[in-house]
Amino acid sequence: MSRMGYESLPDTGAVAGPISKTDDEPANSGDRFYRLPATPVTTISASKSGLTLDLHSLWTYRELLYFLIWRDIKVRYKQTLLGATWAIIQPLIMMIIFTVFFSKLARLPTEGIPSALFYYAGFSLWSFFSNAISNGANSLIGNANLITKIYFPRLIIPSAAVLAGLIDFAIASILFVPLLFYYHISITWRFLLIVPLSILITTLALGMGILFSALNARYRDVRYALPFLLQVWMFISPVIYPSSLVPQEWRWLFILNPLTGIIESYRASLFGLAVNWWGLGLSVVFTLLVLLFSAYSFRRMERSFAEVI
Repeated sequence: MSRMGYESLPDTGAVAGPISKTDDEPANSGDRFYRLPATPVTTISASKSGLTLDLHSLWTYRELLYFLIWRDIKVRYKQTLLGATWAIIQPLIMMIIFTVFFSKLARLPTEGIPSALFYYAGFSLWSFFSNAISNGANSLIGNANLITKIYFPRLIIPSAAVLAGLIDFAIASILFVPLLFYYHISITWRFLLIVPLSILITTLALGMGILFSALNARYRDVRYALPFLLQVWMFISPVIYPSSLVPQEWRWLFILNPLTGIIESYRASLFGLAVNWWGLGLSVVFTLLVLLFSAYSFRRMERSFAEVI
């Protein structure tokens, strides 16, 4: 009966070729003896520089990103009666509530836009943004079993959690078709801005989700502070009121909020209004800076994720 065995390599780590069989082995045996390397063939270690984003690894693991996105979508609507219809029901109900309380009772201006359309456009955009940040912030904690067992670029986890929300946003946007038709809103060339604006707010949500996911892995206070911060952010953004309602002396501070330029431009593209290109430009610059800073901070902190999660 043939025997299989291994011998240790010398310090050079070279792998030896086949060596001779023992005397009691049959002549026609195809078994061979091989030496294992003294050191691992592949060593996984943290990057020495936090400035390296390692985009090549992200591209290599792009299929994992797809499967994590698809997993998050399936888990979200598993064992639900209405399924993806909740993506429309939630902003629709909030649209009705906002229309009754803020338009009919408080009589807040909507800049000539039908109040139902004004609130639905603002809240559908905000709902995607806030949910994407919350899901991204909790993604590392929810996938601790993956982080502690196998290797892959950790940046994929919060990215998948944020991008999975695009499905809900796309479904919620379908309701705009009958609403625009009902209120006789004509489509202009500004309608083409919807796609780049959707990409812009997704990029901003991705940057914030990546940053809060890294902070949440190290400081669990984030899970308690984040809902409060998002609530405050909504009230200082033009979700339920237009920018014209802000006093002129505070307008410069209000426009520094990146969501101001995005939400106002989103409404302008839908309803054919003038676009504030200055505010939109500030939003683009701020979004890119947030994404770069978040990716850099994430790479700096990910070395300790397996120990602190």
